Amino acid sequence: MNKKQLTERDICTKYITPALERAGWDSATQVREEFPLTKGRIIVRGKLHTRAQHKRVDYVLFYKPNIPLALIEAKDNNHSLGDGMQQALGYAEMLQVPFVFSSNGDGFLFHNKIATDGMIERELSLEEFPTAEELWQSWSVHRGITGQQERLITQDYYSDGSNKSPRYYQFLAINKTVEAIAQGQKRILLVMATGTGKTFTAFQIIWRLWGGGLTKGCLTNLATK
Repeated sequence: MNKKQLTERDICTKYITPALERAGWDSATQVREEFPLTKGRIIVRGKLHTRAQHKRVDYVLFYKPNIPLALIEAKDNNHSLGDGMQQALGYAEMLQVPFVFSSNGDGFLFHNKIATDGMIERELSLEEFPTAEELWQSWSVHRGITGQQERLITQDYYSDGSNKSPRYYQFLAINKTVEAIAQGQKRILLVMATGTGKTFTAFQIIWRLWGGGLTKGCLTNLATK
């Protein structure tokens, strides 16, 4: 098989996804492919309008459902290993994840925003992809998360069985609020625009606090702007 003739999706199916599975990532609960970020801005020309290309990430990796930890940008094998990195870093900024990977099927270029050894970027073989636990422990140490705080931060989201997933800005708001409360902050204000799902966001925060036994005395204020 000539890898150069494979499409980007072929590279994902034949090389990247198997590498993740070998590293122990659960494809059903931890790996989301073609993860949507934005629908693309609306472009108006006179009386006509069209929508620009939407943004989506080839892979978002979650420690637990709706708790993103890393992402991967894939390219076909006619690109170099790191050709997707710049694009991936832009997506990582939106998702606020610390671990970023680019791949063309030969291996991975790993960008570690919180590296302590000075090696922010390094190449990995397909067999060297880190486990979810390895990345989570690195992130926890960086954030100074204790065992008791982790219990709250990793509380499950409410699910009604429909597999409805929060939009990326919603789970960022939810996760950051819960983390702030776990680390002792007493007063927190979320400012969200009309139509961005304030009720859903507030409910998920309360649900996770309730699951962690911390609803008493916790007050979340949501304002429309």
